[in-house]
Amino acid sequence: MLKVWGRKTSINVQKVMWTVAELGLAHERVDAGGPFGGLDTEEFGKLNPNRLVPVIDDNGFVLWESNAILRYLSAVYGREKLSVSDERQRALADQWMEWANSMLYADIIATCFLGLIRTPAQDRNGAAIDKAAKRAGERLAILDAQLAGRSYILGDQLTAADIGCGSLMYRYFTLDIARPQLGNVEAWYQRLTERKAYQDHVMIDYQALKVPGA
Repeated sequence: MLKVWGRKTSINVQKVMWTVAELGLAHERVDAGGPFGGLDTEEFGKLNPNRLVPVIDDNGFVLWESNAILRYLSAVYGREKLSVSDERQRALADQWMEWANSMLYADIIATCFLGLIRTPAQDRNGAAIDKAAKRAGERLAILDAQLAGRSYILGDQLTAADIGCGSLMYRYFTLDIARPQLGNVEAWYQRLTERKAYQDHVMIDYQALKVPGA
């Protein structure tokens, strides 16, 4: 059985668990990291020397890094669901996953989310948060153009591209930040919120992560 290490409030774990749910894979998730700790144990260090989540063990095959896990699960178990058979389409899915990491993650998560949820109000860098929100909106305009006439990023089927990008969207759309009107992105996000796997594994209340004074 597939085993996943990571707390459900970790956005990178959410990406993996959303994938697992879309594929209907039997699994066990082990709370690790954050308030659950366990990352500094010798056992966990053998699984991931970086001591970060998520990590999976698929019948003896251990893998870390969320995008690598997403690609693996899609390729092995998702040929008819998440993965595409055409190599060029698969490369495009990889492109959008990497784009989400390189162009969106730092602004949405590392700056806006951490600044508003994990930082006391008196210690926030409001200017940095505002600039990051503006950059994220500008970059999402690129995705908005890609989504024109499409239900999902590559067409009518949910793929790894949507999971890589969409895992960031719940926090983006629920944080107290300025957002431009991007009709295609908003309609795509609405479609994601209607998927049970997204509801169960991404739309998770993060208020418990708030530090005092945030």
